[in-house]
Amino acid sequence: MRCDPTSARAAVAALLAAGLLLVAGAAPASAASDPVELPLLRTELAADEPCAEASGQTAKSEPWTTSALGLPRAWQQSRGAGVTVAVVDTGVGTSIPALSGRVEAAGDAGDDCVGHGSFAAGVIAAAPAEGVGVAGVAPAARILAVRGAEERGATSPTLLADGIRKAAEAGAQVIYVARALPAGKKELTAAVAYATDRDALVVAPFAPDTAPEGKEGEKAPLWYWPAAAPDVLAVMDYGPGGGRPKGAPTAVSADLAAPGDAVVGSGPEGPGHYLGSGSSLAAAHVAGAAALVRARHPDLSAAEAARRLTATAYPASPPRLDAYAALGAVLTDAVGAVPEPPPAELPA
Repeated sequence: MRCDPTSARAAVAALLAAGLLLVAGAAPASAASDPVELPLLRTELAADEPCAEASGQTAKSEPWTTSALGLPRAWQQSRGAGVTVAVVDTGVGTSIPALSGRVEAAGDAGDDCVGHGSFAAGVIAAAPAEGVGVAGVAPAARILAVRGAEERGATSPTLLADGIRKAAEAGAQVIYVARALPAGKKELTAAVAYATDRDALVVAPFAPDTAPEGKEGEKAPLWYWPAAAPDVLAVMDYGPGGGRPKGAPTAVSADLAAPGDAVVGSGPEGPGHYLGSGSSLAAAHVAGAAALVRARHPDLSAAEAARRLTATAYPASPPRLDAYAALGAVLTDAVGAVPEPPPAELPA
């Protein structure tokens, strides 16, 4: 992911408010009360770049995303136990302490050179730890790592479609797809339909994290895939101030909005944290919330779980995810019967 200066300034402001500070390449903090310096999350790596490493910094303060989603109250009703969330991304490291014992990898997806899949998995399901302020949305859910990109992060409609199918075949109840592509409508729509037939809820970013490179004067795509496919929960990001970074990619529509700017998550190994921004991270929050709902209401179908997430969200355009309300609200499509008045009694 290229680091947009505006996004970086917004992230610094957000982290200052939370007691965290990003200073790329600076020396470690000298005391626990000092600001914590977090490395930046990437989406792809160049051929000559080294793989992402364990972060040397751990966020101690609770990030803004926890309270924005009402997670402490939501965890009183559900923590996602018994639900498997597939992460179709760059892989998920199997030595991340916050995910210990809860990651299963399909093929070589247990290696994560880029770090994005590990970060997303942490946003979805990282368990709380003493002295660490960061926890995932569904800290008892299981993660199925499925490769949806090449080793260094490059992807294609075929890779994503294959990943979605593998996740569905493995029985994942929620399938998180990290990327949004301007092409691949036919094969990605077919892959989503395959997953939907197996009662899996597919969650994806409504647009890329950074604007795709195109020719000068060329218009940006209106639709991205698989987010635009039927039955997919398409998710837009917002930041601590309620808005999106200037120049952030957009698309025609999104079903939900969730925290996606100045997000703190796991590195590819070890207990340390990275800092990231983008709609892919907002989608990870929604995937975690879907795990909470499917654990709390196991009789719901994927479509019913999706409706619960959208119908209970905060009124906005698009609606903003409310994890707590999604668990406890009473929804009904039934129309109440109009009572019939008793017959009139006329005096003789």
